[in-house]
Amino acid sequence: MDWQEHWKRWDEEKDLDEDLRSQLAVLDEAELEDAFYKELEFGTGGMRGKLGPGTNRMNVYTVRKAAQGLAAYVKNQKAENGSIVIAYDSRYLSKTFAEETARVAGANGVKAYVFSSLRPTPELSFAVRHLKATAGVVITASHNPPEYNGFKAYNEDGGQLPLAQAEEMITLVKEVENELYVHTEEVSALEEKGLFEWIDEEVDRAYMEAVQGIRLSDDIDKGMSIIFTPLHGTAHPLVTDSLTRAGFSNVRIVEEQAQPDPEFSTVASPNPEEPQAFTLAIEEGKKTGAELLIATDPDADRVGLAVPDKSGEYQVLTGNQTGALMLDYILANDSTLPENKTLIKTIVTSEMGRAVASKYGAKTLDTLTGFKFIGEKIREFERSGEGTFAFGYEESYGYLVQSFVRDKDAVQASLLAAELAAHWKKKGYTLLEALEELYKEHGYYMEGMDSLKLEGRAGTEKIGRMVDRFRNMSPETFGGVSVRAVEDYQSSIRRYMDGQEEAIELPQSNVVKFLLSEDSWFCLRPSGTEPKLKCYYGVKSSSREESRKLLETLSEEVMNELNLVK
Repeated sequence: MDWQEHWKRWDEEKDLDEDLRSQLAVLDEAELEDAFYKELEFGTGGMRGKLGPGTNRMNVYTVRKAAQGLAAYVKNQKAENGSIVIAYDSRYLSKTFAEETARVAGANGVKAYVFSSLRPTPELSFAVRHLKATAGVVITASHNPPEYNGFKAYNEDGGQLPLAQAEEMITLVKEVENELYVHTEEVSALEEKGLFEWIDEEVDRAYMEAVQGIRLSDDIDKGMSIIFTPLHGTAHPLVTDSLTRAGFSNVRIVEEQAQPDPEFSTVASPNPEEPQAFTLAIEEGKKTGAELLIATDPDADRVGLAVPDKSGEYQVLTGNQTGALMLDYILANDSTLPENKTLIKTIVTSEMGRAVASKYGAKTLDTLTGFKFIGEKIREFERSGEGTFAFGYEESYGYLVQSFVRDKDAVQASLLAAELAAHWKKKGYTLLEALEELYKEHGYYMEGMDSLKLEGRAGTEKIGRMVDRFRNMSPETFGGVSVRAVEDYQSSIRRYMDGQEEAIELPQSNVVKFLLSEDSWFCLRPSGTEPKLKCYYGVKSSSREESRKLLETLSEEVMNELNLVK
């Protein structure tokens, strides 16, 4: 069908949801085409999109279609008492979508455990494992703008579906012929049948007990002043409770951002990667002299930190900087880790992590971008015994301290951040000063990213042409730095400048990475969740200023090449 036929199918449906019908009636032709020209893609991590009517939007019908595919997946696993766990964040329609998912599951004979109120993504991952469920779903669009929501799927290990399982589920979702006619049952009827169960406090207690187990030392300054903001999301009770249980006695909340709010009305973006997200926390910090600011995103899988410099101005740490500090602290203080301890990071995460890990005799393993691949490697370690998970992180503010969760966990990371800062305070250092010591020891690693937003069909096609332009290049230098090799993750080939080639032992992906001299690199990757091309950069030199100049030059040259693509 073309988009007009899909639109007509919806427009003529007599039982169409009335809110969606009203929204449909005011769309112009261009908006209608964008809403119906394709189906909202269910990818390897689930689906995410704008709310509204249409096959290319998040609504009760596209959610039901995804839920039907998930129910079929669960039944295919042939697990005894197959079940799913469902959590949801503070976004528009999140609870509605959670209940619709449970209604579809129950109609297929699959039991759903549904959190009775907002819970973060990491607790969903924990709950799947704790309840021995077959799968899990969290309704969230992470840090996307308010008009977005999403459906993120998990397997029985509590990790996002690895590629083979994801492909199976994608196929099952595509087999649903008409999203308007997916069968559901009422919650009350499913409760009577034992196919729907609300969950809350028992899982909370078990999760919080596990979180307390990440602590490495009590020989720290627990009276340090901390300000926390959940950015209108799900993290407030869990993060504050975990800090209180650990003995931190001077924790304040940014009250204007403490309550869930689907509009995220006090920030331009509820993303701790963006310095503006810390505006209110910084204002509060300056009033009180806070020594550490912590911010989590709406579904509490990402966390950002800010600390005051010598002039009293707050500096927001990058994800790479925070990850290096956390890794160094863990490896220096966790005596239980065996010799085969391993850092797991992504291919666009700083090489500084590898240098820190090497100092402590730890191995480093790279994965594709996305925490699902880190979770998958943890499971492989458990089966093979070839490594022991020591820490996992990615540049986009995602960290996992211990593996009772199989996704990035801002609750664990917030507690570790407080302990880390309190540890260095007792030694007379701020986190910025501790970071400077790492730079002096390992070199001045510096990273950056450019993001190009290109929406719609034309944008998607242009992103493809941009990546292909770099895929077909063989420059000797880039940004004034020698090129050592080009990694094409779509063909799984690493091509060296002397003509030699070798296989890349990672899943195929539409990603191109250039390896430069002196641990420098850049990488082009289309986002899997937004209409964006992301360009990542990493450099290293013997000084901060030299690294800054290298980064600027590299970014400028890459952007100039991209601007040549029509």
